[in-house]
Amino acid sequence: MPAFNFPVTAPGLPEFEPAIAVNLLNPAIMIAVAVDTNNPGNTPQTGVYRSVDGGANWTTIHILPLPAPFTSAEAPFVAYAFPNTFYVTAHAFDTTSDGTCIVYKSTNNGTDFDPPVIVNRGYGSYINNDETLVTVDNGQSSPYFGNVYVSYNHQFNVQNNGNSTAFVNRSNNGGTTWDQPDLLSSESTRVERPDVTVNLVGQVYGAWITNAPTTNFIVRRSDDGGTTYNQQVIVSPVVLVPTVLPVPNYAFRVLTFANIATDNSVGPFTNRVYAVWQDFQLGYSDIFMSISNDRGQSWSVPVSITNATPGSQNFFPAIDVDPLLGVVNVIYYSNQLNGFDLDVFVARSINGGATFTNSRVTTTSFSPNGSSPTPVPIIGDYIDIISVPPGGYIGIWTDLRNGSLQIYCGYNTDPVT
Repeated sequence: MPAFNFPVTAPGLPEFEPAIAVNLLNPAIMIAVAVDTNNPGNTPQTGVYRSVDGGANWTTIHILPLPAPFTSAEAPFVAYAFPNTFYVTAHAFDTTSDGTCIVYKSTNNGTDFDPPVIVNRGYGSYINNDETLVTVDNGQSSPYFGNVYVSYNHQFNVQNNGNSTAFVNRSNNGGTTWDQPDLLSSESTRVERPDVTVNLVGQVYGAWITNAPTTNFIVRRSDDGGTTYNQQVIVSPVVLVPTVLPVPNYAFRVLTFANIATDNSVGPFTNRVYAVWQDFQLGYSDIFMSISNDRGQSWSVPVSITNATPGSQNFFPAIDVDPLLGVVNVIYYSNQLNGFDLDVFVARSINGGATFTNSRVTTTSFSPNGSSPTPVPIIGDYIDIISVPPGGYIGIWTDLRNGSLQIYCGYNTDPVT
């Protein structure tokens, strides 16, 4: 298969939870982030990696500094803003709690970053702001162009195993200051990592999956640049994937996150909204998609998009839509080749999600346990994909082909039909 893989990081101590962004004006420039433990003390930190040749070669340019008193960071994410700006979010903490959401900004294509700004503070065993994500309004006809949105899982009453809610903060001045957070979900439900997307005209969609007391994929839309949000709309009930997939010698956790994207191209599917998640309704983990053609008010019946072997495990989806051509790209892990080893696949659609072509991206399958003699408890909680207009993409994932958790990126050049 014409797949190409490139190491983002060198073999060493664990790196995981990668995300990637590309400069739309100069797609050769890419910035990736991940949790990186290759530092003095081997504590988890936010690593930043830069490519200037379209992902073929990468340089570790930063282990981003933390504000006092924080000592560690996890759950990073990265997003691009015109013309040469990248934002990075992370969950900072000082022990195992006190989780605070922070953001960094670079205005020179990731060459260096400003000091971190606190978006929302955590407080010990009471409040933990985790599972961060950052999105920028790059809508070409948006009156809110340049707005930055940071979403996260706001866990409260942590010590007593309280609930968690979907929060989103907005900045309309380039990340210098942040508005009061918006509570998207109900405090009576428990959610995992929320996602945010912005369409061509600046409408904001917040999405999350509840995992108690009911399990649903839920969306709210803002028509005023994130100032207010409309009522909740249920996209679909969700059958949560088991935290550990039912495969002998698997021990890594699998959390079920919402993924959402809009078609910001000028074509037949402009402003179409895509919701993607992993679901266990078939008795195994598979990737499902639902589509809205009326800006999130109603949603199609969910369908599987993997064409994977029944009984295989397909998980950790992430979606992006090409802003020039509207090509839909969904990345995911799968054990479909032999039922145990993992590979990365990408499902692509050129007809607005009506059909998908699935291609293997990894050139080497790998055990999720790497060289460990016992099953490992974590391989990270997500992977990522970004479109490279016009018509390309690059995926990024945690790979164990060399025995330990390492970051790889790549793509497949098979034609999409």
